[in-house]
Amino acid sequence: MTAEIVTAAILVIGDEILSGRTKDKNIGYIAEYMTAIGIDVKEVRVVSDDEPEVIAALNALRNRYTYVFTTGGIGPTHDDITADCIAKAFGVSIDYHPEAVAIMKERVAKMGGELNEARMRMTRIPNGAALVYNKVSGAPGFWIGNVITMAGVPSIM
Repeated sequence: MTAEIVTAAILVIGDEILSGRTKDKNIGYIAEYMTAIGIDVKEVRVVSDDEPEVIAALNALRNRYTYVFTTGGIGPTHDDITADCIAKAFGVSIDYHPEAVAIMKERVAKMGGELNEARMRMTRIPNGAALVYNKVSGAPGFWIGNVITMAGVPSIM
């Protein structure tokens, strides 16, 4: 009996990585972790904050590998388009996830801030996705199909 080889790809999303303004620290961490648990990372792609590029890369990778790990583009700013792109790639709607909203409300109450439009943006999750909990900033990532979406900030990812 032969064991099936489990494979993965890493998709890093963000103009700040491609411009050199931000140095990626997630690829090595994810690859080392995956190798340690027996998952072969076969490909890494870095794409800009461009919807057609993100969707094309995501569809290519998710159809080729067992898992795809994405980092970047799920924060509070206008260029954080990853969640929308993933929803489009999977053909599902995206909306405020009740549990994600509750998590952010609780976090903001503890921190003394307000649940503004930017923070609410981080509670938009593709329909059918499961939350990936985040103890650092509260804003969850998510898992849909074989795609696991995480923050780009290394300490949060």
